[in-house]
Amino acid sequence: MTFRTRLVLVAAVAVVIAVLAASIASYFAARNSLLSSVDGTLAATATSIITHGATVDEEGAGGVDDQYVDPAGTVLQHGDLTLPVSAAVEAVASGRQHAYYATVTVGGKDYRELVEGVGTVRVVTAGGFFETPAALQVVLPLTSVDSQLSSLGLTLSIVALAGIALALVLAWLVGRTALVPLDDLTTSVEEVAETTDVTRRLAAGGADELGRLRRAFNHLLAALERSREAQRQLVLDAGHELRTPLTSLRTNLEVVRRLDELAPAEREVLVDDLLTQMEELTTLVADLSELARGEQRQAPPGPLRLDRLVEDAVAVATTHGRRRGVQFSLWAEPTWVLGQRERLARAVGNLLDNALKWSPDDGRVEVYCVSGAVTVRDHGPGIDAGDLPHVFDRFYRAPAARALPGSGLGLAIVAQVAEAEGGTATASNAADGGAVVQLALPPVAPPDGDGGADDDA
Repeated sequence: MTFRTRLVLVAAVAVVIAVLAASIASYFAARNSLLSSVDGTLAATATSIITHGATVDEEGAGGVDDQYVDPAGTVLQHGDLTLPVSAAVEAVASGRQHAYYATVTVGGKDYRELVEGVGTVRVVTAGGFFETPAALQVVLPLTSVDSQLSSLGLTLSIVALAGIALALVLAWLVGRTALVPLDDLTTSVEEVAETTDVTRRLAAGGADELGRLRRAFNHLLAALERSREAQRQLVLDAGHELRTPLTSLRTNLEVVRRLDELAPAEREVLVDDLLTQMEELTTLVADLSELARGEQRQAPPGPLRLDRLVEDAVAVATTHGRRRGVQFSLWAEPTWVLGQRERLARAVGNLLDNALKWSPDDGRVEVYCVSGAVTVRDHGPGIDAGDLPHVFDRFYRAPAARALPGSGLGLAIVAQVAEAEGGTATASNAADGGAVVQLALPPVAPPDGDGGADDDA
């Protein structure tokens, strides 16, 4: 069943229910009004008989009949019609119950002649007159009431059927009119899907729900366009970065063909160059893989001791720094964060590698880990003011860094991890020289019962 059909049916059913409810309510309101009029006539007649001692014939009410019943249920007197005597009638006759009204179905030749074939009458039963206790029952045929109700019922049925037909037509027209903008929106979306043109935008529309849907779809297209552009730029930048080490590697491999012509020292240099180039390619591929993952997680985030993670990363960086005499010092306090261990370890490692790359020989790097923040300060030349806004951009390399190893992805990965883990990455220059790069994450309370123990257990 299509949405249009469901909309038409829902609208039609709502109108049909309303029409039927109004018709039924009108019918019963008219019925109650007519019965109230009959009851008024019966009450007036009964009161006059009781008060003045008159008879029905003396009252002259057309079609009205009466009957008298004693407390034992014996009919003392009746007119053309004999009514059934119930326990309630006996109770009224004996004074144990107040007067009441009832609709009674009766029969008999005399009655049929009296009420012209209609077998229901309205009866009021009242007591407290004559020399002995008795009940007076005044009867009025409902022939006229039934006739009026039948006519009203027929009229309301016709009106209800006409209303239902009109409801179906109006529901179809309303559904058709209401879905025209939605059809237009669907056509536009289908065209975007067929052409894959994410640069296209829909008309903003008004302040209604369809306008909101159009704007939401435009936001989705804008996000897709940014994502596609980022992927395209990543591929272009990666191709550019891969070109240099691949060219160098190819050149060295061509030299390998003349390996027997090289002196042992030259062979050693060639092997070192090949290993260095392969290491650069491996690092670049790993960095590209990390960036391509975006905000995807290999494992769900969990609480971890950031200071312990930084201690392990500093231990590795200290080993690398020995070749140039660079020393790492760590000031850390127990601090817990929510995150994915592997990605955070990679980001902290990149911070330390960046500091090591810019540190002079026999220099030092200061590392602080407090309240969810990892701050790394080196004593190198610092960051040029023109380069400072771009240090976290992908593949960005300052002019002074182009002669140094690296792909320009290390700090970009730090920024990406910070964003994915709900933190921030900042860079600045120290007042007395050197760069200060910080990865800050929201600290969390230690897990219950941990007491500061390592989370690796």
